[in-house]
Amino acid sequence: MCGIVGYIGKQEATPIIFDGLCKLEYRGYDSAGIATLQPEGIAVRRSEGKLANLEKLLREQPLVGCIGIGHTRWATHGRPSETNAHPHKSGSVVVVHNGIIENYLSLKEQLQAMGYNFSSQTDTEVIAHLIQERLKQASSFEGAVRAALQELHGAFAVCILCTEEPDTLIAAKFGSPMVVGLGEGEFFVASDIPAILAHTREMVFMEDGELAIFKGNSASFSTIAGDPLDKKPRHIDWSPLMAEKGGYKHFMLKEIHEQPRAVRDTIAGRLLEQQGDVYLEDISYDNDALKTVQRIVIVACGTSWHAALTGKFLIEGHCRIPVEIDIASEFRYRKPVIDNRTLVMVISQSGETADTLAALREAKKLGAMNLAICNVLDSSIARDATGVIYTHAGPEIGVASTKAFVTQLTALYLFTVRFGRAIGIIDITKGQQMIADLKRVPELLEQALHLNEETEKIARQYMNARDFLYLGRGRNFPIALEGALKLKEISYIHAEGYPAGEMKHGPIALIDEHVPVVVLVPKNSTYEKTVSNMEEVIARSGKVIAVCTQGDIEVRNKAETILELPSLSDDLDPILLSVPLQLLAYHIAVLKGTDVDQPRNLAKSVTVE
Repeated sequence: MCGIVGYIGKQEATPIIFDGLCKLEYRGYDSAGIATLQPEGIAVRRSEGKLANLEKLLREQPLVGCIGIGHTRWATHGRPSETNAHPHKSGSVVVVHNGIIENYLSLKEQLQAMGYNFSSQTDTEVIAHLIQERLKQASSFEGAVRAALQELHGAFAVCILCTEEPDTLIAAKFGSPMVVGLGEGEFFVASDIPAILAHTREMVFMEDGELAIFKGNSASFSTIAGDPLDKKPRHIDWSPLMAEKGGYKHFMLKEIHEQPRAVRDTIAGRLLEQQGDVYLEDISYDNDALKTVQRIVIVACGTSWHAALTGKFLIEGHCRIPVEIDIASEFRYRKPVIDNRTLVMVISQSGETADTLAALREAKKLGAMNLAICNVLDSSIARDATGVIYTHAGPEIGVASTKAFVTQLTALYLFTVRFGRAIGIIDITKGQQMIADLKRVPELLEQALHLNEETEKIARQYMNARDFLYLGRGRNFPIALEGALKLKEISYIHAEGYPAGEMKHGPIALIDEHVPVVVLVPKNSTYEKTVSNMEEVIARSGKVIAVCTQGDIEVRNKAETILELPSLSDDLDPILLSVPLQLLAYHIAVLKGTDVDQPRNLAKSVTVE
């Protein structure tokens, strides 16, 4: 969740690092800091709160030097404060760190017994003191770092400086993301590509257990234990403009409007229309292997979990294979019954979600076939999985997921076609029809975006409500959950999603004239039942916001407010229904004055358990 940026070269480090930290704001943070090696030694500037506070401090107390490290922190150990902010310093060593050191308490006790004083509540400070202590025995800065890192248990990505070797920057990775950018006589290190994309497109992705040493004009890679590695750079073709707002007020609104493009990119080159099939280039399993699957388990967190729930309806409905859905943070701890006839699918936008990565590794250990759906090339989950379906949403800066969610739904639909064709339950004709329906989605998403102004008017009407209910049936029930989550995340209004038929089993007691109820009622196989549930709300003076199919006179005559969407197949309705719910949450949040792109207490990529 935290952000790291490091630089070594001939330019002033601070502006490069600060700009990189700004590019990582989407990851969520509560404090920030930068350290540079100046002629007189290490200098550190840290501040609690937003980067504007650090920027002000840097104007008052400038940092100079051509080598430095920076960090944005999301609290895990110790409350948000300047004292707990990174970088952390011990003697001649300064470090920034992402992840969690699981054995930090025992290490802290040992170091305190040696006379080290701790000024923070963080686990990271242990790393700085430990390296400083190992410098006493090691013949070099590099040797001290290697020795210290091998004593750590848990997850870490670190950047480290030392005054004893002022021309050296060391980075290492185990369980948290780290990417290296290669420039002309300069090097960049970051937690994520956008932080350094303005400076170079040549990137090296570090793997777990690897260490990089940048010294002068050279870079070398090895294992933490010291075995040399030959790392090949990858050329990244993302434009820096993709990480800018592009004229929209917020990243979230921009990303909502990017959804037609994101879906087009996700299906591009994958539709085999004549064969009624789908080509998924990074799935390693052939038809014979897929025919052995007797059960599918989909594991995810948050918004990705809602996508997984929708995927259950798709896969079971078309492929007649049982599908279970697990929350990633619970998966390992329930002793799951998994074998080599089980396909475990994990879904993660970032590909770095710690609980989901751990679930994937547990599934592999138990012998399951495995597959990942993620948005980030060469992310940890993508590298660990046997097969991958990449979504092509592009960088998603807003913390509340929008385009990543609809591309996950798209990827699940693609998988359903491919899997159904592989096991022989979807024939050519049906596959062709499913592909034809999918091809319509980008254009229909563009039509759905025309609801923006109308949704803003509805938001003005209901922005002061204290509670919302969202109701949906079948594959639209997970979209009700997702709509409620979006409203909670960015407007801080309490909202709950329910299967519409469950309303009378408790939630109906909450309904009165002060509770808006968003009802998802497209003309599908459960239409009449959902209309009946909507009437139950109306009978109790609930204020219904109905999301329905264009031209639905019955719903128009019953509901207080309606949002009409183009007609589409039952399978793909969830993608269209997501748009007005995203827009409603967005406009309510804007009207309430909350921080839409960086809501409180949340982080974009949850890389710790």
